[in-house]
Formats: sequence, C-alpha cells, structure tokens
Amino acid sequence: MHLEPENYLVIAMFVSFIALLFTGFPVAWVLAGVGIGFAGIAYWTDSMDWTVTGLDYNTLGLLTGRIFSIMDNWVLVALPMFIFMGLMLDKSGVAERMMHSMQKLFGNVKGGLAITVTLIGIILAASTGIIGASVVLLGVMSLPIMLKQSYHKPLALGTVAASGCLGILIPPSIMLVIMGDQLGVSVGDLFMGAVFPGLILGVLYIAYIYTYGRLRPENAPLAADHKPIELADVLRVMLDILPPAALILAVLGSIFAGVATVTEASGIGALGATILSAAYRKLDFAVFKEVVINTMNTSAYIFAIFVGATIFALVLRECGGDELIETALNSLGLGPLGLIAVVLVLIFLLGFFLDWIEISLIMLPLLGPVIAGLDLAVEGYGVVDNPNLVWFALLVAVTLQTSFLTPPVGFAIFYLKGVCPPGVKLVDIYKGVVPFIVLQLIGLGLVFAFPQLVTWLPAIAYAN
Repeated sequence: MHLEPENYLVIAMFVSFIALLFTGFPVAWVLAGVGIGFAGIAYWTDSMDWTVTGLDYNTLGLLTGRIFSIMDNWVLVALPMFIFMGLMLDKSGVAERMMHSMQKLFGNVKGGLAITVTLIGIILAASTGIIGASVVLLGVMSLPIMLKQSYHKPLALGTVAASGCLGILIPPSIMLVIMGDQLGVSVGDLFMGAVFPGLILGVLYIAYIYTYGRLRPENAPLAADHKPIELADVLRVMLDILPPAALILAVLGSIFAGVATVTEASGIGALGATILSAAYRKLDFAVFKEVVINTMNTSAYIFAIFVGATIFALVLRECGGDELIETALNSLGLGPLGLIAVVLVLIFLLGFFLDWIEISLIMLPLLGPVIAGLDLAVEGYGVVDNPNLVWFALLVAVTLQTSFLTPPVGFAIFYLKGVCPPGVKLVDIYKGVVPFIVLQLIGLGLVFAFPQLVTWLPAIAYAN
C-alpha cells in the first residue's frame, strides 16, 4: 500500500497517543494534547508544502460546534442517570439479600456457590453497568465464603471477575449508549440486540462452572452445612429477586414498548433505585451525597474523554485517517466478513492496553463509515435501521468484554485484587480469568456466525 506524506502524520498520531498513555497522564488530556499538537504540525507542514491535509484554523473552528453538540445531546443525558442508578443499587443491599437466599437454593449443586455469583452478576448487569461496583460487591460478598468453602482459588476469582463484567454488555449498558451515539444508530436497537449475546455469555459461564464442578468436585465442594431445598427457600429467592426485576422491567420494558426514550427510562431507573434503597432502609443523606459525588466524578471522566476524542478524531480525519484506514482494510482483499474479523482482532488486541471508552470513542467513528459501506447482507427484517452497524456494534461490545479481563490493563482484575482476602495473588486471578476469556470468545464466535442473535429481537419488537 502506497503511503502519502499526510499518512505518516496519521501513523505518528496513533504512535504518539499510545506512547503517551504509558506516561500516566489522564487519557482525556493525552487525546486532546495529541490532537492539538498534530494540528499545529499539520498546519506547519502544509505551509512548507510538505503535506496537503487541508487543515487550517477555520477547520479547527469546527471543534467548538462538535464539543457543543456533545453537551447538547439528549441521549447522553442517560449516562449520568444510569451511573446514578447503578451506584444507588450498590448501596441498597439488594445483592446481599439475593446472595443469602440463592446460596441456599443452589446449596446442593457442585459449584452452586459460583453459579449463584454468576446469576447475581446477570441480575446486577441488567440493573447497573458500573463494572467496578459490581466486581467489588461480588468480591466482598462471595470470595471469603468460597475460599472458606475450599473452592479452587482461580475458579472463585475468575467467576467473580467475569460475572461482574456482564453489566457492560447486558442492557441498560452505558457502553451501548456511547456506541449508539458514535455510530448514529438507535440505542433502543442496541439494547434489544444485546439481550441474547449477554444471556449467552451468562449461560456459557454457568455451563462451564457446572461442568467443572462435576469433573472436579474437590475444587467446587458443597457447603458443610448444606440442607435440602424447601419451598420457603424458593419463595425467599422470588421475593428477593422481585424488586430488582421490577426495576429492570420498568427501565427496559418502557424502552422496548416504546413508552419512553432511553433518556426518559434512565430517569425512571435512577428514581426506582433511590426508592428501592429507601425501602430497604439504606438511604440517608450521607449515602445520597456519596452516590451523587461518585456519579459526577464518573460522568466527568467519561465526558472529558468525549471532548479529547472529538479533538483527536477531527484532526485525524483532516489528516486523512478515514481514507488510510479504509484503504488499509480494503487492500487486505479478505472480503466483508474477513474485514470484520480483522477489525475484531485489532479491537481485542487494543483491549490489552486501552479502556473500552477510548476504543469506542476513537475507533468507532473511524470504522463506522467503512463498515456501513460493506455488503454484509445482515437481515434487519425490514424494520431495524442500519442492521449492519447494529450487528457490528454488538460484535465490538462482546469483544470489549474481554478488555476487562486481559492484562496488563484488565480493570476488573485490579478491582478484584483490591478486595481479595490475604493470600490471594495476582497470578491466581490471571489463571482464573483465562477460561472465561475463552468463553467470551466462543460467545463472540456465535454472534459473528449468527447475526440473527442480534437483529431478531428488535425486529420482532418493532414488527409488532
């Protein structure tokens, strides 16, 4: 592939960004700084007739409008609302109640405690997309019990880390809100499209744990005081699951039924989580203040990256980044599905070093036009807008699940290490997450092979 002079600027931008990440500077400032720095370099080289990027001060003036459009985007109002919802649910004590009751329900199954953790992870995922809160909560609640019950350390640690990460995929997911905004597709389509992929991962986890418990019962033993299941145990589980299930139904049901937009549903979720916390007598001014401050900090972090990524992406595009990426992908000669596979491998590798936010905000705007132009023939059943992009977004979302578990920047690993009992080493967590990374890749393969897993539910919902 022949490189033009301006193409070297694009490559240098990517290399500079990755190199500066290792300096410890905040990602948002790195993105903005690299963008502004290379805008000056591009303008200077143009004035010297070394490159032809067309980048001038008038073009850079577009940044003001782009940044304002981010802050004026009503869809993104859902981000702080869903973050508030997740943090408030973390304080409500719902997970502790479910852990206590479901542990009795699965007490007679080999690996039953790990299965309980996975099921609670699925329920938490459908009510909060805050990975740090979910991993820490599951770790604090379940790890001491599993280790006391003589569970194999890697199994216990891998279960907690993987189950706590499901919230980034299972709706309502803040990642899907950002993806919808970046790709210009319906967030409602993404939410409905993510239901089956998310549940598939949960089922794969449970099947693996159950099989492991059957093959190696000494590594996933029953509790010494386990008792036969009684009707009261089943009723207790149902009563404990009912409140969060009602909240999930109110949020997702209102979106899927077309009663509320994603933004409006996020407000319902935030209010519902607050009411739930108050009903369980966990809400006071100190808790409310802590949740609000943490919501503000997390939201500010995300929106700062939004601004930095906007500056970076505009300069990259004006330097020919879109054309370079499209040319590079098309020159591979692999066909549409082959190009998708290459992109997913690239995103998987980037997940070793970058957070999902940076990958979503940098890569998706660049890759979106390329993917939209491919002849993928993904069936949208005539009612799903941009089915190609919806399917691609969910493929990327499943791939980014692995970014939380892959070292050296596997955030779930470090969240978990921070709450582990004494004696648990980082290498134990690494060993534990490997099988779950493999399961995530199997789930990715299923979604890749069967796009209907993504498009069928939104198509059926809209057709009716």
